Amino acid sequence: MSGEEGRERPGLLERLALHRPELRAWALYDWANSAMITVIVAAIYPIYFSKVAARGFAEGEASATHAEATVIALLCVAVIAPLLGAVADRSGCKKRLLGACLALGVVSTAGLATVGEGDWRLGATLFVLVNIGAAGSFVFYDALLPHVAREGELDRVSTSGFALGYLGGGLALGGCLLVIQKPAWFGLAHVDSSWPVRVSFLVVAAWWLVFSVPLFRRVKEPEPLGATRVPFWPAVRGSMRDLRSTLRDLWALRSAFWMLVAFLIYNDGIATIYRMAAIYGDEVGIEQGALIGAILAVQFIGIPTTFAFGALAQRFGTKRMILVGVVIYALSGLMAYRMSSKEEFFLLAGMIALVQGGTQALSRSLYASLVPARRSGEFFGLFAVLDRFAGVIGPLLFAVCASTFESSRAAVLPLIGLFVIGGAVLARVDVVAGRRAVRDANVPAAEILD
Repeated sequence: MSGEEGRERPGLLERLALHRPELRAWALYDWANSAMITVIVAAIYPIYFSKVAARGFAEGEASATHAEATVIALLCVAVIAPLLGAVADRSGCKKRLLGACLALGVVSTAGLATVGEGDWRLGATLFVLVNIGAAGSFVFYDALLPHVAREGELDRVSTSGFALGYLGGGLALGGCLLVIQKPAWFGLAHVDSSWPVRVSFLVVAAWWLVFSVPLFRRVKEPEPLGATRVPFWPAVRGSMRDLRSTLRDLWALRSAFWMLVAFLIYNDGIATIYRMAAIYGDEVGIEQGALIGAILAVQFIGIPTTFAFGALAQRFGTKRMILVGVVIYALSGLMAYRMSSKEEFFLLAGMIALVQGGTQALSRSLYASLVPARRSGEFFGLFAVLDRFAGVIGPLLFAVCASTFESSRAAVLPLIGLFVIGGAVLARVDVVAGRRAVRDANVPAAEILD
């Protein structure tokens, strides 16, 4: 028997890069937090805010207020993310800081159950805190990626995480819809009609907390940058001094810098579409059942398409597949502007489901391959800044346009330009030169991909 014939074919978990406990535990955090992203950010809470918390608002005012809350939350994270990332590298406390952000997000999500009719200020405040907790946790979660993934695993681990997120988010959303539509099954038949929705927020908080536990049990805290672990407050002072150096180093890693610029622009459009889709659809007349049904469909369609994007990236290149996703997003923006029926909303949701998870997963792994692994907290802190600013600029444009023109439809048009410009910048990124620059540095790279 030849060596080729005797070699065992990799099993399914190995092909998905989920064959080690730490890989599964890391990816499961996507499953955990996607319940909140799907139910609170995308599907149920935006409609609840519009119809209950902000009842009586003029057309476009509820979506503008919701967008403004998003802007405030993500600005907060954008300011503190690079500092926290650098502190995590120096003090060796990525997991502890992730846990603190997780606690803030979980408690605030549970707090949304107290929001009733007219409580738009409380709802907006808690929504801000939920977003701060979630976005802060993503800084440290993403920074753990190059430490759990080995050579040749980066794209697959990242896409597997996103795919698990789709599955978890879809199942959580389905469970919440069951509570809302069949309240008698859960002893909620004789309470106020808003309470089944509020209970769903408690379900999401519990889901997020419980499924985060494996990450803290199985993923090891990476060694701190430098020879010794620095206490927290000295690490803060040192990180403030070194932040300028980090920015200078990012500029020296020119491909990583321009990758981040491109990501800032095109992810601006992605984040805005995801966050504002439900409330936008509600305001242009799409019925609530169709809105949530389409978002639920996106979750399950996104599972195989995210894996497919990872596989296609191995064949055609990571950057090229991201560009495919950006083009499809631009076309979806044109559709959203003209949309007027639930059939068009389902078609739009299907287009987004094809590319959403793959585009974001490959963006994360492409960036990880262009920066030093030992300083992943610093560089992913900067990644989080641009990721959060992407979440700021889009909703801010949406809010301004919706308020100015007293309609959400006009707010869709600027998003198309973001995809065109972001794609053009990404097309000019020299990935080969960027990975060579990391190889040539005297710091281990996150990974050098083919």
